[in-house]
Amino acid sequence: MKGLNKAIEIAGNASKLAQMLGIKPMSVSRWKTRYNGNVPPNRVRAIYEKTGVTPHELRPDLYPNPTDGLAKHEA
Repeated sequence: MKGLNKAIEIAGNASKLAQMLGIKPMSVSRWKTRYNGNVPPNRVRAIYEKTGVTPHELRPDLYPNPTDGLAKHEA
């Protein structure tokens, strides 16, 4: 499962994830469709903080190791 889909599932749906992030639902929809599930780099940390989906799960191209993007005490 792609990280974005996991975050959406945890939030309840795409609209709820958008609400948690303070953005429009269309943005999340665009990430899913136009960007093939790739979350913008500036949204990765917020999604992690709200859903627990790790930066590695959301953007393995930017965070290639499972603990990348996590604070030392979270790893």
